[in-house]
Amino acid sequence: MTAILHQNSTIQLHPKMPHSIPGANSAENDEVPIVAEEMETDEMQTDAEVNKPNESNVTPAEEMTAEDAIAEQLKDTKVAEAKPEVKLEDLFADDDSDDEFASSNIKDTKVSSSPPEAPSSPVNIGTLSRATDTDVMRAFYQRLFPWRSLFQWLNHSPTPSTDFGHREFAFTLQNDAYLRYQAFPTADLLRKDVLRLMPSRFEIGPVYNTNPRDRKTLRKASSFKPLAKELCFDIDLTDYDDIRTCCDKANICIKCWQFITMAIKVIDIALRDDFGFKHILWVYSGRRGAHAWVCDKKARQMNDQKRRAVAGYLEVIKGGAQGGKRVDVKRPLHPHVARSLDILKSHFQSDILEDQDPWETDVKFARLLDLLPDRSLNEALRKKWSSAPGRASSAKWADIDALAKSGASKNLDSKALLEAKQDVLLEYTYPRLDIEVSKHLNHLLKSPFVVHPGTGRVCVPINPKRLGDFDPLDVPTVTELLDEINEWTAPEGEDGGKVVQDWEKTRLKPYMEHFRSFVAVLMRDEAGVKVKRERDDSDAMQF
Repeated sequence: MTAILHQNSTIQLHPKMPHSIPGANSAENDEVPIVAEEMETDEMQTDAEVNKPNESNVTPAEEMTAEDAIAEQLKDTKVAEAKPEVKLEDLFADDDSDDEFASSNIKDTKVSSSPPEAPSSPVNIGTLSRATDTDVMRAFYQRLFPWRSLFQWLNHSPTPSTDFGHREFAFTLQNDAYLRYQAFPTADLLRKDVLRLMPSRFEIGPVYNTNPRDRKTLRKASSFKPLAKELCFDIDLTDYDDIRTCCDKANICIKCWQFITMAIKVIDIALRDDFGFKHILWVYSGRRGAHAWVCDKKARQMNDQKRRAVAGYLEVIKGGAQGGKRVDVKRPLHPHVARSLDILKSHFQSDILEDQDPWETDVKFARLLDLLPDRSLNEALRKKWSSAPGRASSAKWADIDALAKSGASKNLDSKALLEAKQDVLLEYTYPRLDIEVSKHLNHLLKSPFVVHPGTGRVCVPINPKRLGDFDPLDVPTVTELLDEINEWTAPEGEDGGKVVQDWEKTRLKPYMEHFRSFVAVLMRDEAGVKVKRERDDSDAMQF
């Protein structure tokens, strides 16, 4: 049973543009979907647990604090063997290895935004350790998680500010309790609380107009409002189950991952070219999907109406898998749709017709015939394909034009047939977005670099310029990374003067470097915007 815990509040149940996609089976066990908008009380809820597949719905319980949750978690944990006592001061003596930026202090305080340096001692984990084991997660959070870069990414500056301090974090604890409205002024305090609670993962929410921990002190609950959050997109392979033939449900392979590759190509170029966004972080969900975080300031400050408009612009697939035609675009094609068709044509031939072979059987090719406009042509195609069982989908696709040219239909509308084929191509290749993730400012989404509890894989960034090199099945698991730290040896010839960070000893290195580079460019541009605004304000004061 999954409990939704609010700090100092009661446990709750989750509630649940042109074109829209139903949410059925679209939410992966990776993220916490939409939070209900502007309720009369501050007991804002998400629909996560209700819509998550294969998870029990939440039932009300008595009021529980974070400390109660920890006590419950400890009670539920079965210790296989006695472990040596760990002192509190020793627990936080270790540190993250991410030292890209210098430590910054809050003015007039001594709270650092970056943890101290990580130890170089071996990581002691058992041979049968799982990704969710407490020792494994503690070692990962201490040795490999990029706390400082995460802070800089969400804070948009080396100096602590309300961009980070008023940001909501939500923890999923090992006993499935869900702790919301957590907030931290610095990366140090976030890290220490994570090591104290040892969540299996945590989500990131919006920046509020006040510290989320202080929401109870407000005179009116309606005064607690979200101000900013990255514009997010979620693509999940379960939404392709009606057209992918290699896998289904939570299973994936490199063949069906091409649906995600196609989606990233189409969405990324649209966000950059059509909306002018620059800072787009793509992140592997850890199992069967990908998330996009649009981090530009103008994106973070968009209200729900603007978010719905962007989501509606990008949404082309509509209806459910059991419905009729799912693509109905206007002609002449919108430039975005025309560009998408050009991007997707080559993928359709290789990744759909050849790898997926979607119309292999009579039942499957009946779906294709339903999408074609001419009844006489359809009957001719049905007769030909029924007489040749096992005919490849690529051959069947070629048969459409061949029979059309042979005069199988006397009243064939060539223009209508061309448009129908374009719609088929879009239905089988165009991104299928979980649109609800994008439409609301107060949505919570899983943090980059956390560990997926089901697969043990780290939720690493995806470089959109090297999509062909990304293989989800090659993404390292947390236990593999810890083993790599232990097995690492310094290259011959090195004098030992350079300190090698733990992440540099593992396959996490290219993903960390991509994230650090992304954050550096984001902070540089944010600083430039601030300087320009201050200069404009100064000029405005001249008489």
